[in-house]
Amino acid sequence: MPESEPPESHRRDPGPVIEAGRAARRPLVKPRFGVADLPDQRGRTIMVTGANNGLGLQAVTTLAGAGARVVLACRDLERAASALESVRAAGRAAGSAAEHVLVRLDLSDLASVRAAAAETATAVGSVDVLINNAGVMAIPKGTTADGFETQFGTNHLGHFALTDAMLPLLLRAEAPRVVTLASIAHYGGTIDLEDPNFDRRPYERMAAYRQSKLANLIFSAELARRAAAAGSPLISIGAHPGVAATNLFDSMLPPIPGLASLTRLGMRIVVNSEADGALSQLYGATMPDVENGDYLGPEGLRGMRGPVTRCGRSQSARDPELARELWELSVEMTGADFAALRP
Repeated sequence: MPESEPPESHRRDPGPVIEAGRAARRPLVKPRFGVADLPDQRGRTIMVTGANNGLGLQAVTTLAGAGARVVLACRDLERAASALESVRAAGRAAGSAAEHVLVRLDLSDLASVRAAAAETATAVGSVDVLINNAGVMAIPKGTTADGFETQFGTNHLGHFALTDAMLPLLLRAEAPRVVTLASIAHYGGTIDLEDPNFDRRPYERMAAYRQSKLANLIFSAELARRAAAAGSPLISIGAHPGVAATNLFDSMLPPIPGLASLTRLGMRIVVNSEADGALSQLYGATMPDVENGDYLGPEGLRGMRGPVTRCGRSQSARDPELARELWELSVEMTGADFAALRP
């Protein structure tokens, strides 16, 4: 059955629309937002997952250059050490004395997720922003340390559990934020609540990726709703980079020497560079006009490139019943219950 026609049992009434149509959406304060528009970040602590390369590295070096203390949450500490040096250099160049932190985080292992949150708590007193940036894309079928399909387990469940574990630190901040990276690929996604791990249905790389990115976007909206219902100061924002020339696409290429670098070079001509791709998460993390429940990213070329704006989302991403059911499933699978947000 084509992906665009999920089984009847998996279809949902789209429910109320989260945001208005394009013509009615409130414009952002900075419609041509760039790094130069970043507000002063001195005194703020910002944690970024997957900070050692790609969009994450762009984000942390930019934030450090604006004065923020950055927590780099990375799986590979050897590669992350180089990223930490880049962050320190960016901070020094800006005259910042912030002491940046590196913690090990493997989102495909819930024990590592909780250990990373505990390690962060020993290093910093509070966290102003958590950017759920890391992810894998279109990889062969595999399972996480906890037995989940790798893309759903890493991209969604790992960040779901991390956000819960980080809530005590976030809620110590005056105006905490969570920014979760989704993708324009969510438009083709469906979530099979009965078989999220592809145990019974045939595995297809992009179908699994789309499911995980739809889950990311639904999570960001449901977290926004629950935070508001609890009277919490926390705001939750979804963001997407468009199509950015990063190493995320490497898994889809044949193993030909130099092909990945050549592909990224060609992509920069048509779509976003890594620096441009990071702008939506930077806007969500720092700008004062961001609102709870926003979804930010480019809309040019069908969402592939362009300036950061408030974006539309699919019917599934606006479905409150699907959001509730996915949340309950994620709690069941991870044990993360978000007790800190109970009214």
